[in-house]
Amino acid sequence: MRRNALAALGCALFAATCFSAPASAQTPGDFDYYVFTLSWSPGFCDTGGAAKQPSQCASGAGAGFVVHGLWPNSRFGPNPEDCGSGASAPAEALRLTDGVYPDEGLARYEFRKHGACSGLDAEGYFTAVKRLHDVIAIPDALRTPHEAQRFAPDDIVTAFVAANPSLQADDMAVTCGRGELIDVRICVAKDLAGFAQCPPKVAGHTCHAASISVAPLR
Repeated sequence: MRRNALAALGCALFAATCFSAPASAQTPGDFDYYVFTLSWSPGFCDTGGAAKQPSQCASGAGAGFVVHGLWPNSRFGPNPEDCGSGASAPAEALRLTDGVYPDEGLARYEFRKHGACSGLDAEGYFTAVKRLHDVIAIPDALRTPHEAQRFAPDDIVTAFVAANPSLQADDMAVTCGRGELIDVRICVAKDLAGFAQCPPKVAGHTCHAASISVAPLR
């Protein structure tokens, strides 16, 4: 019943991006579900991300949760990547990513590496990313913390579920590294009609520490 309710949200919320994917193997659109990943910038930066995204990690950047990616995933076997043979995103599509990704360079990379596998063009893909970014509520305690906090990973899941009535605990995973929160991964139906139960290959990344540090904004 919950999936039917989400389907009603589905093409009303994501109308511009609903599509019928081709079924042939090794082609764009050949996947089972998406993983929408929100990086916790302070944790990402503390665990090696500063070298990859210096602007995101600079002192005073003030970045909290940012979109890392919307990844087409296969339930079994390897996930599709690099489907577009160097696919590039035009400037008009990249304008949709302002304030969504930490910078345009990551948006370009994500479309080339993952987005081209979705079966959507760059505009459709970034429209889906932006709408997910806009519709998923960040729990109040994790919006703009200016002091270090500690949470059990399950408490982070509970907070996201409370802030997003259509989300359930088995639709997401919380990852950690070096004792810090790194990201939140939310499984989304292939037709973008709502959230989806994460299979073991995603759920298996859930952090099992008793508690983890949520580093404050820089």
